[in-house]
Amino acid sequence: MEKNDIKSIYGKYVFDDDKMKKYLSKEAYLDFKNNLKSGKELSEKTAKSMAEAMCKWAVDMGATQYTHWFQPLTDATCEKRESFISFDKNNKPITKLSGRELIKGETDGSSFPTGGIRQTFEARGYTVWDKTSPCFIRDDETGVTLCIPTAFYSWTGEALDKKSVLMRSMEAISKEAVDLLNVFGIDNVKTVNPMLGPEQEYFLIDRETYLKRKDLIYTGRTLFGAMPPKGQEMDDHYYGSIRSKIGAFMDEVNHELWALGVPAKTSHNEVAPAQHEIAVLYEKANIACDNNCLVMEILRKVASRYDMICLLHEKPFDKLNGSGKHNNWSIQTDKGLNLLSPGDKPQDNLLFLLILTLIIKAVDENADILRSSASNVGNDRRLGGNEAPPTIISIFLGEQLTGILESIIYDKSETVRGKQIIETGSSALPNLYKDVTDRNRTSPFAFTGNKFEFRMVGSSDSCAMPVATINTIVAKAFKEATEYFHSHKIKNKKQTTDKITYDKKFEKEIKDYIKELLTKHYRVVFNGNGYAKEWQEEAKKRGLPIVSNMVEAIAVMNSDKNKNLFTSMKVMTESEINSRVEVCYETYVKTIKIEILTMINIVKKQILPACLEYKGELLNNIVNIKNINQSISNDVELDILKELDDKIKSIRVALIEMEKEFDLCENKHDMSERAKAYSDKLINKMDGLRANVDALEMLVDKRYWPLPSYGDLIFEVSAI
Repeated sequence: MEKNDIKSIYGKYVFDDDKMKKYLSKEAYLDFKNNLKSGKELSEKTAKSMAEAMCKWAVDMGATQYTHWFQPLTDATCEKRESFISFDKNNKPITKLSGRELIKGETDGSSFPTGGIRQTFEARGYTVWDKTSPCFIRDDETGVTLCIPTAFYSWTGEALDKKSVLMRSMEAISKEAVDLLNVFGIDNVKTVNPMLGPEQEYFLIDRETYLKRKDLIYTGRTLFGAMPPKGQEMDDHYYGSIRSKIGAFMDEVNHELWALGVPAKTSHNEVAPAQHEIAVLYEKANIACDNNCLVMEILRKVASRYDMICLLHEKPFDKLNGSGKHNNWSIQTDKGLNLLSPGDKPQDNLLFLLILTLIIKAVDENADILRSSASNVGNDRRLGGNEAPPTIISIFLGEQLTGILESIIYDKSETVRGKQIIETGSSALPNLYKDVTDRNRTSPFAFTGNKFEFRMVGSSDSCAMPVATINTIVAKAFKEATEYFHSHKIKNKKQTTDKITYDKKFEKEIKDYIKELLTKHYRVVFNGNGYAKEWQEEAKKRGLPIVSNMVEAIAVMNSDKNKNLFTSMKVMTESEINSRVEVCYETYVKTIKIEILTMINIVKKQILPACLEYKGELLNNIVNIKNINQSISNDVELDILKELDDKIKSIRVALIEMEKEFDLCENKHDMSERAKAYSDKLINKMDGLRANVDALEMLVDKRYWPLPSYGDLIFEVSAI
């Protein structure tokens, strides 16, 4: 296989359609494909055939084991490997995978985060095959393994993972979208699929330098670090020429992902030094989420081969751009129609205008839970600056769509321009057609031509919960619209062509409904600068919810309103919501606690000893100068010594204050109360200690400072 022959590389390690045809009987293949369309449970016979075919293919590829690959309520994917070994009637070893082993696995249901659903002594849990997501092979340093994408359930039936909730939300939006299309006379659509294209940002740093930073090892971010003379001010890293080592890394990542059937498309340098991005093409949402998990795994593994570390934390470096995971979301029928495509004349595209309006309604009514879905500890430090969106949810539509919608709201005529041309001014360069929308980097939820880009999601997070939330709130809006149309007997004539036509009565009724919804929910639309102080005040006046941090976001998830949202749409049960609330509180407390203990450890065992050693050298120098010649001035040394001593005392005071507050917080036994105390009291103490340490770093001789500097971390790899 030629390394650069993408056709021969792509999907090499995926049990895709071509491999099914090769390893399955025609009868089993057709039965499985029909089963995917119907959504019914696999027959025992077909499950057996699929298992035997997968096993044969995997063994032919060199695999000796398989695993149910799942995504629990942590930041990692998990697996329990089982070998294919079995024995025939003559007690001879054979390779075998049964239909039962393919469909269901058993694992521990209590050692993973459960939020109280399972006690330690109640250990049984199940992994269940997601037959809509392709099985694949991992061939790496740990062996050759067949990976079976699965959901993860407790013995009592509750979902303990991220995939289950996502897949339920996909079914919810599909059902409601199909019902809504029926109102328009479109009755040949059986399913509507949420589509996702995530953009993954990350940092690469030198492994040897990383190992000298306990904060990076334990927490994924730098708890201390003064800015170097040069950061990202010159904008020279963004889209800049890719260095040799980084380019080789990106090339290997692409090849590994292509072999796994992940359509990696775009790679480039991001804004901050040592920061980069990879983006993949659109897939069905559950497959895209699986693929994004693989992207994160491959980034980490390939980085280690190049003596680098891939950092996926949202804010590994203070005062530099953080890393996000922009979720590009749309909905597409099984006929291939993107329901968010405006067409050439969006002002006349009634179906598009209704769906756009219903999404505006969904976001306005549920902005709090949408914000909550993208909340984690790292994102608290990322959101609101350095090109990350603010914490206030708003929708960006762009000039053209804003004009169309406002013409509906205010009953005014709107002249919609055709495609506008940007003249390049050179005969050697072609003129450009201007897109209908700009890109607003400060908008959390922006329409970008034929999709919405949810820019708030953090780089380390799974896409599953943010996308499940979008699916659920939009499904609810679709459902309410359909119920309204049915109750008012509003229905379009049956469509017999691909081009939708409307009778005048139906068109007026839909436009009246659109106007009613827009008048009520247009407050969430904002096309300006989300960082501006004026917008913060304006958002309050509009009554938009402001959720400042993760602890507030967890309370939002725990509200009766949002519990009813997920339970009514059959996306989560109340016990599943309660468990996730508890898991989020625990995650917040444990994460901050690890950061605090790491700060204490570094300050006491590294920073203070190094500063005192440097202080001792200054004292010796002062004494030696006077011993040599009393007339020689030592004013400079004395000034430095005094400043150093003052800052050491400040660190000591800040450390004692933080430890004291930490002890008070630890005395709170209720996890939600402890999380709130951490958020309200400890974060400021941590930031205060850091400020003192960072100021001291600028004073202490580099020979004594125990931690690699920001300059060492962010420029060492990018210079190669």
